This record gives sequence, C-alpha cells and structure tokens, in this order.
Amino acid sequence: MKLLFELTKNGSISVPILSDKLGINASVLYSRIKRLIKKKLIKKFTIVIDDSLLGIGVKASVGINRDPKFKDAIHKKLMETPEVVSISEVTGRFDIMIKIYAENLEALHSVVIEKIGKIEGIQNSETFVELQKTDKDPVYLTKNSA
Repeated sequence: MKLLFELTKNGSISVPILSDKLGINASVLYSRIKRLIKKKLIKKFTIVIDDSLLGIGVKASVGINRDPKFKDAIHKKLMETPEVVSISEVTGRFDIMIKIYAENLEALHSVVIEKIGKIEGIQNSETFVELQKTDKDPVYLTKNSA
C-alpha cells in the first residue's frame, strides 16, 4: 500500500529514490512494480496538467436525464463533444453525470445549450459549476481493512 500511495503522488519517481524512501531494495521494488502492472492493479502511469495554462477557466458537472431509447446515441454524441471529458452513468435523480471543461462561462453556456441540449433524447439537464476543488490523497481500502 505504501508503494501504491507513493506512486499515486508521483508516478515518475525513480526506483532508486523510491527504494530509499520506502526502505526496500531497488531490485525487489522494481519486480513488485512490474508484478502490480502485470496483475493490472496499476493500469497506467500518467501526468497531471495545469488546465489553466491550456485556457480551461471553467469546469462543470452536468446531470442529465434521458429517454432510455436514446441511451447509445446520446453516449455517442457526448463522446464526440470535445468539451466533455468524462461520462458516468449514475443512480439518483440523474441518469448521467458528465464533466465539461470550457474556456469561460460563455463557452460553457454554449456547450450546454447548443451542443448537449440539442441532442435527441436528452430530457433535461442541470449544470453545477466547480468553484473550488481540493484533492485528497487517495485512501485505498484493502479487503482486510473494511
């Protein structure tokens, strides 16, 4: 768990530095990482981008209710919309929650009204603009810790 935690904080950390930090032999650590990748516990190593430097000034979640007959067509249209960065089918008052990145509020409005609102089968939506976000360090529960 310590290894996974350290890798989630910095996926590009070198094995020797990680070895010193965790007090584990570098060759043992390297084989553990390879085994975690092989078992697909580690899906990929990635980077975190400063979205503001890319011109992303507004992030929003949009809850959508849809006609079930149009489920696949709606999903396809949302996947084709560049501003939509994720789509989640959910329980509760919405059928889908999508995450949108936009340059500003005007661009967000355009995406929600002109692109998403005009997709056949979408019955209604509600937009939640992100004002502030605080990420926590990940906590992974093991089968034995629950």
